[in-house]
Amino acid sequence: MTIEILQTHPLLASCEAALAARYTVHKLHEQADKAGWLAANGARIRAHAGSGVQADLMDQLPNLEIIASFGVGYDNIDTAAARARNIRVTNTPDVLNDAVAELTIGLMISLARRIPQSDQFVRQGKWPGANFGLFSELTGKTVGILGLGRIGKEIAARAQAMKMRVVYFGRHHQPSVPYIYYDNLEDMARDSDWLVVIAPGGKGTEKIVSRQVLEALGPEGRIVNVARGTLIDEPAMVELLVNGGLGGAALDVFEKEPQVPAELLTLDNVVLSPHQGSATHQTRDAMGALLVANLEKHFAGEPLISAVV
Repeated sequence: MTIEILQTHPLLASCEAALAARYTVHKLHEQADKAGWLAANGARIRAHAGSGVQADLMDQLPNLEIIASFGVGYDNIDTAAARARNIRVTNTPDVLNDAVAELTIGLMISLARRIPQSDQFVRQGKWPGANFGLFSELTGKTVGILGLGRIGKEIAARAQAMKMRVVYFGRHHQPSVPYIYYDNLEDMARDSDWLVVIAPGGKGTEKIVSRQVLEALGPEGRIVNVARGTLIDEPAMVELLVNGGLGGAALDVFEKEPQVPAELLTLDNVVLSPHQGSATHQTRDAMGALLVANLEKHFAGEPLISAVV
């Protein structure tokens, strides 16, 4: 008998093909009567592939052994409930570090040099009648990184290549890194030209970038968020961007995706991206392969590659 696993959302085509070659895959999102299907079949499911798994779903899968998440963040999985039920949880770290770091620097350059706006300036035929203007560059600026984890370190290395000064704030001082540590986020924001947000989501970091932090960053400061929208006090950020209290924002994530505050759509000091941090063929294929590899390790009785719980 093959192992039966559950999907609750679509996954990358290459990942779905790899899963189908190894397991019997049930796609709950394609079922008209999801509750009825779970009641009839939930006891056969031994693994979940994807994310967004809460305690109520775990209760309907009494023989669930593992949740293999597609993504590095796992704040949308109730890990406490999984631990209580002895359900293992894995994620897909490391393989997306470069893609997210590249996009971060791309967003920073796009905001500093107004690349999206300059593209429209040319496309709209305005160039013959006027110059686009002068803006800023990254060279010589200080970037404060909120969350110097795997991806944060990749961003830091690329920022140094752009001749930026790197400082960081996190839960712990990391003596082995060559950057100045701040134990107070507001102080770091005050001393930085750029604030890059790349810490994990969840209740522990919700609105950690408060109005006070944004005001400390100030009218010449710029914020970049490639983590989770919930880390920033979004209404305060929008207000400060509108009234000039904050210099600019480059945002790949939002508090209530895919909804974006309407005010942001009208601002020239903002660059917007539809949660594209890891969205390359190379990275997404690697994420899918790691998800499948974690499942294979689990069912072979071997150590997991990237265990969360």
